[in-house]
Amino acid sequence: MKRMPVSLRSFAGKLIVLSCCIAAFPVAVRSAAAFAQQRGPEQRVVQGKVVDGANVPIKGAVVYLKDTRSLTVKSFFSDADGGYRYGQLSQNTDYQLWAENSGKKSAVKTISSFDNKNQFYINLKIDK
Repeated sequence: MKRMPVSLRSFAGKLIVLSCCIAAFPVAVRSAAAFAQQRGPEQRVVQGKVVDGANVPIKGAVVYLKDTRSLTVKSFFSDADGGYRYGQLSQNTDYQLWAENSGKKSAVKTISSFDNKNQFYINLKIDK
């Protein structure tokens, strides 16, 4: 029996290792998907700033988040930079978001359950 040249044996060894990796790839992908399902659905986050007509941040504005399924409303005061943030929002729920300050109200923004994003950046403008 004739022996293979060294370079051909090296190539054959690499080919065997590569074929094992390719065969194991679908198992690794399925394992990652199963792990993601065990963690449950990803939560959504909405954040942004409350600003006036000149895009100056408004500190202390009340930012409302309404769950349109249960009709519960959460409120949060905007920080010194006009910022707000709501986390742990459900994927399967629509939300309405607006801000109020000094008797004025921003337009109502909607976050749809049909939108597949998990991060929303929404600035709320209150004209004074």
